[in-house]
Amino acid sequence: MFKNFILIFIAQLFFCTIIQANIEIKARTAILQDFLSGEILYEKEPDRSIYPASMTKIMTSIIAFDLIKSGDLKLNEKFIISEKAWRLSTSGYSSMFVMVGDEVSVENLLKGIIVASGNDACIALAEGIAGTEEEFAIMMTSKAKEIGMLNTNFANSSGINDPDNYSTVRDIMIMSNYLIKNHPKYYEWFKEKEFTWDRTGGDPITQGNRNPLLYKNIGADGIKTGYLAVERYSLASSIERNGRRLVAVGSGFETKKSRSRQSSKLLTYGLTNFDLIKISQKNKPFDSVDVWLGKENFVKVYTNEDIYKTIKKGQKKKLKAKMLYEGPIEAPIKKDQVLAKLKIVYDQEIIGEYDLFALKEVKKVNIFSRLIKSLNYLIWGDV
Repeated sequence: MFKNFILIFIAQLFFCTIIQANIEIKARTAILQDFLSGEILYEKEPDRSIYPASMTKIMTSIIAFDLIKSGDLKLNEKFIISEKAWRLSTSGYSSMFVMVGDEVSVENLLKGIIVASGNDACIALAEGIAGTEEEFAIMMTSKAKEIGMLNTNFANSSGINDPDNYSTVRDIMIMSNYLIKNHPKYYEWFKEKEFTWDRTGGDPITQGNRNPLLYKNIGADGIKTGYLAVERYSLASSIERNGRRLVAVGSGFETKKSRSRQSSKLLTYGLTNFDLIKISQKNKPFDSVDVWLGKENFVKVYTNEDIYKTIKKGQKKKLKAKMLYEGPIEAPIKKDQVLAKLKIVYDQEIIGEYDLFALKEVKKVNIFSRLIKSLNYLIWGDV
């Protein structure tokens, strides 16, 4: 009685693994990812160990944002500036220029970190949250492991030179993704071009964002620069255009100008050589399957995750999606019951498989209706 239904959609769907292209980025190590699909569009020694420098401050911000989200920290909460934090503002490092004994809000410290890249603000925030910067660094490393940064250790909150403060561009990409996905409201701060600190005992200080891509007309909205003499220049960057986001991380750029040009080149390459295709929206109807002996003749199905694929331009004709199930499905059907599989195919090869769930419950018809339906099927083959 039951048949195998295969619905084939000649669609613009395609799965890219790493599509290495004819582009060369002048950095020791680099990576480019399509944010929504998660697919890697370019990589160059992405697991090579680096000193992340001020890109470390992304994790410093994440720890604070997580605590704010959980209700354990408030933006208007104030921390007292220690001598250790103040000393960094007098020693030639990037600084917010806090003073010993100042009471500074969490919001101002975060903006001092994100926009002005203040090392003094990092220590003040770390001490306010964890008591000491050392304890805060343990929190940072623990969070890194939790989100899949397997080759990272944080030794301080600012990224100043320390052999035990290391990472990879792949891990920095993972960290950047976490920031954007989990804290979109506060991620907006990363595109602010300047921050003014109304400091105690002096005129306000206004500093510009050090991310050079924010001043180019390419749609950049983050994330963080870095520099250490041993590592040279680095940048975690992101652009969003027409609902599509790319994330790039590079380290070992020889000059500031090269960091800006090569990062821009990498992001532009992703935009111009690939398309992002939306296949399914989380918890929204995708299609429907036939139902046997139910009070309804079909039920809509959905995926429990957003599904996007990145495709290389000019490859769309090779793509198909198949919905497979043994059906029609006999009632009763429970809401959220797995009813079918969605398989994404490229060149006759399955490159993605996802469960399809019932969007609603379908009850079984009464015994009289079941008899009529069964009789109709025996006589007419009509289910």
